[in-house]
This record gives sequence, C-alpha cells and structure tokens, in this order.
Amino acid sequence: MTAAQMALGVKLRDDARFDNFHGNRNQDAAERLASVCAEPGGLPVVVVCGDADTGKSHLLQAVCHKGDQLGRSVVCISIEELLPFGPEALSGLDTHDIVCLDDLDRIAGQPQWEEAVFHLYNRILDRGGLLVVSLSDVPAAFPFGLADLGSRLAHGLVIQLRVYRDEDRTRILMARAEQRGMVMTDEVAGFIMRRAPRRLGDLLAMLDTLDENSLQAQRRLTIPFVKTVMGW
Repeated sequence: MTAAQMALGVKLRDDARFDNFHGNRNQDAAERLASVCAEPGGLPVVVVCGDADTGKSHLLQAVCHKGDQLGRSVVCISIEELLPFGPEALSGLDTHDIVCLDDLDRIAGQPQWEEAVFHLYNRILDRGGLLVVSLSDVPAAFPFGLADLGSRLAHGLVIQLRVYRDEDRTRILMARAEQRGMVMTDEVAGFIMRRAPRRLGDLLAMLDTLDENSLQAQRRLTIPFVKTVMGW
C-alpha cells in the first residue's frame, strides 16, 4: 500500500454498516449489495449510483465492513482525497479482495486517471476480486474519455439509489438517535425536520451536535433544548 493510501480513507467508519442503513426507498438496493459481498468470485464490478444525498459512501463503507467480517481483505478510498497524489496512488490496491472507490465522478475526462482505473479493474478481474465504485449517475451517462472504462462499468452490476423523501429522512434521523441511546419523540423529530437543512449529511451532523450537548448538559431531547443548542 502506498503512503497516500495509508494516509487516506483506510479507516472504516464504524457507523457505516448495512444494519444501520435506514430508509425504505433504498433498502432493497442495500440488501442486493450485501448479497454480492457474500458471494466471492461473482461479478467483478458493482457501480452504486445516485445523487449526493442517497448514502453511496455509507454503502461502500458497509461493503468493506461486510467483507472484513467474512475474512476478506478490504479497502475503501475516496478518489477525491487521492487526486493530489496522482493516478499512481491506485497501484497495489488489487492485492485486496474488495476495493471500493468512492467519488469516481472526479476522474471522468482525465485520461491518466481513467487509464489507471481501467488497469486496476483488469488486475482485480484477473485475481477474482471485487471492485465497487460510486457515481452520481449511471455509467452510460458519464463522459469517460476512455470508452473501454465506461463499457466495463456499464456491463457490471449497476445499483441505482433513489432520492430520499422527508419521511425517509425523519425515519433515518430517529433511528440514528436511537442507536446513540437518545430518546427522540415524534414531536421533537418533526420540529427538527421543519427547521433543519434538507441534506441528510447536514441533518446527521446536527444530530452529532445535539448528542454531544445532551451528554454534557445531562438533558433529554426536548424542543426547548433543541432550540437552545441550535440557536433556533
């Protein structure tokens, strides 16, 4: 593993697993992806595509957690974080059984990066490994300059995530609060959803703030407490 790979993206987030991926709209997609992890030697590449707020990064991390539980060598790295190190940062990744590359959008139209990903795909294929990548849209819609790369991705398993509705976000918020040992009533959840940002990532970051403050103040989550912490 290169120094860049050791510094970036290697540590898995403990809160990004299949069993805490909530939201009914994408549950079938998550279950399908989990089943692929449990079948080594199946498809060489899986493309998880969807908007920025659909949980792609969570699922790629979950793939690695699942693979690790099954005794397989795994790595999950964000392409965006690797960009400053150049395409050579991808060398050696094929020694892992499962390689997850998040934010693959970032290399579209960059010939050296596209070629490096293409060769990585071929090496993983030769070893019988699994490559999982995330894109914001289906591979056929992407402006890859290297036609062979787009073709390989398009012929893999494409799992498309759907945009969450407000009820999905509410369910995810309350489930995450419960996992943290926080009691969040329907009234408090509704109050937060009426005022919080719509982006799921921002919503969960706000939950971190509330959790930290409730622990420090030894306070339950009430509407007045949320107002005070969030300055609403």
